[in-house]
Amino acid sequence: MAIPPQTSLVLLEAWISEGVAQGEAGELAQIFRTNDRGHEVLAAEGYAFKRSCGAKGSQEVWTERVVVVRSPMHANHQAVGLDKRLTHAETTRAALTPPRGRGKRQITDEATLLEAIDIVLKDHRVEGLLSVAWEKQVERHTQYVGRGRGSASRPKRIIKKTRSHITRIARWEDTIADLRQRFGWKAFVTNAGQKRLSLEDAVLCYRNAYRVERVFNRLKSRVHIAPLFVKLNDHIEGLTYLLTLGVRVSMVTEFVLRRSLEQDQATLPGVHPENKQKMTDKPTTERLLKAFAGVSLTIIQHAAGEEILRRLTPLSGVQEDILQRLGLGTSLYRQLEIHDMGN
Repeated sequence: MAIPPQTSLVLLEAWISEGVAQGEAGELAQIFRTNDRGHEVLAAEGYAFKRSCGAKGSQEVWTERVVVVRSPMHANHQAVGLDKRLTHAETTRAALTPPRGRGKRQITDEATLLEAIDIVLKDHRVEGLLSVAWEKQVERHTQYVGRGRGSASRPKRIIKKTRSHITRIARWEDTIADLRQRFGWKAFVTNAGQKRLSLEDAVLCYRNAYRVERVFNRLKSRVHIAPLFVKLNDHIEGLTYLLTLGVRVSMVTEFVLRRSLEQDQATLPGVHPENKQKMTDKPTTERLLKAFAGVSLTIIQHAAGEEILRRLTPLSGVQEDILQRLGLGTSLYRQLEIHDMGN
């Protein structure tokens, strides 16, 4: 049964509140993993419960498990983002009322200042997290009426310059602290029971779901399935099959190499051009291809057009390792280097 977005948000808020309460009571199930440095760290914590569902207008009812999980890493990323937004909002707000000076525009009425403050809050997504105090400042100057030199008997007038000035910007620390507690939470459902799929397994399965999404991401961003510069239906169908085949080859290549590294408990260096010393056990196909970017084949031909020499760029140790782990070996590569085409 489809749940309206408003209802989903209300349910999610209630589930997160329950998770926060269980976390404070120390009742959340914890899931640990070993990071790249060999340290055991908390990967997630959460709880699960069952609920009954039914289709509208139907007597059919089924039971599903709702898994509510908090990721400490995701929560930390959200907290860092919030701190940046708060800092930028404070700086932008303070700049709304600069000191008097040439070229510095002043806000003269309260309504304009309030509108500008609201815009800053919305742009930085920190509504309800910052408080602002301001005051109305009036500067008075006495000026003689008309031109010429002043005198005791000459009429004068007083000119008032008014501006709204921000005097204090403060954070609602209690509200921010409550918001931080709700960072990193996600909820997903499954019809698998506890015996078939434990909470830990459910979380790991969910986190591996991005692999499926990456297939479509690669189809759109790597092999550029759109836009299609063909019009005939059979051409569209054929090109789609071809590009899909390319994505499949890419995914299989990545899977085979990662499986080999996992079996040998090994890591691969040299696939990060920005950091040659960085090691990885989960290289992407794109980075593997970049590792072969410097490979070239030089062909020397006789004046009559006959090939007399072929020269391949020697493989590096990393490149040989990649080919071996893919089950290709280096002999297939070296077959391209044929010095005597007559033999």
